[in-house]
Parts: sequence; C-alpha cells; structure tokens
Amino acid sequence: MNNHHAELCASPQWAALLHDKVLPVAVADADLGKELIEVGPGPGAATEWLRSRVERLTAVEIDEAAAALLADRYAGTNVEVRQGSGAALEFADDSFDSAACFTMLHHVPTTALQNRLLAEILRVLRPGGVLVGADSLASSPLHEFHEGDTYNPVEPAAFLVRLQTLGYVDITLGVGTGLTFSAHKPEAREEGEA
Repeated sequence: MNNHHAELCASPQWAALLHDKVLPVAVADADLGKELIEVGPGPGAATEWLRSRVERLTAVEIDEAAAALLADRYAGTNVEVRQGSGAALEFADDSFDSAACFTMLHHVPTTALQNRLLAEILRVLRPGGVLVGADSLASSPLHEFHEGDTYNPVEPAAFLVRLQTLGYVDITLGVGTGLTFSAHKPEAREEGEA
C-alpha cells in the first residue's frame, strides 16, 4: 500500500466516513448474530463499529504488521486477531454467524483469488449466515490513488453472478458512490427436502 493510501485508511476521517455512511447502509437489516469474522480489516477502521454489534469478532488480516497493531489495540476485548489469508481460513466449516469485508476486495490481486476468498467465507459461515461488505467502484482517480498498490476493483454486475456461482443466495447489491453488498449462505436443508 502506498503511503498516501495507508495514511488515509488509518485516519479518523476514514473511520468516521465508514461508521456514518458506509457501514449502516451495508449492514442495514442484516442479522449479524453473535460471532462475526471480519476479513481484511487493515488498520481496523470498521472493526470498532462491528465489534459493538456482536459478542465475538474474529479479525483475519494478511499483513503481519497490521495484524500485530490490531491485536495490541484490541487486547482484552471481544476481538480476536489472527494473521492469515482470507483465501485460506483456518476455521472449521460453519463457524460464524456472519462475515464482513469492507473496502478490501480491490486489494486482492486477481478475480480468482477474490473468488477463493469469497468461497472460504461461505464455507465458514453457518447455514443462513450473512456476508456484508462494501468496496469502491472503479474510477480513474482511484486508479491513480492506488499507484504502486494492488488495485483490482469489483464490477457490480459480474460480482452478482460470481456470488451466485459460488453458492450465495438472497444477494443484495447497492450501487451508488460505492458498492455495498449482502449475501447469505443457504439455510440447511431438512432431511427429505429436494
């Protein structure tokens, strides 16, 4: 991540924007349950807001330094920080009621790796669990802002099809100044149901 980008993502202004404008829209009526996994929290701009809405939040951050800073920040709270890849989650199937990923998918270098990450999230969600998130939309200014960074923006119409193909149901996308989304893991089928 370039210095300008890193400074913005760690700023109180960025956290305030997420807390006031993005998170309430993305989460809206979603039932987060008791246990949430946040994939790619970076400096934790969304973590504080999310942790106040669940009993336990597990944050998985790929960057070792960012994970260490988050672990220090949230020591002794309801947040457990793990350093690792969202594309290879070290949790059993059906471990979480909900999942979140905010403004991080465009940092995943390929669509295939984004799909692997989304498939892993689906795997660790309990039946009926929800994934909530948001990301930026492609633009020339954002492309320039990410100079020297990984920048692989999500295209909304293709993202809907990707989520459906992976097995998510009950998908809602909102497209405005950015992309917000929610998608559910199918409910467990009763024995004998087709």
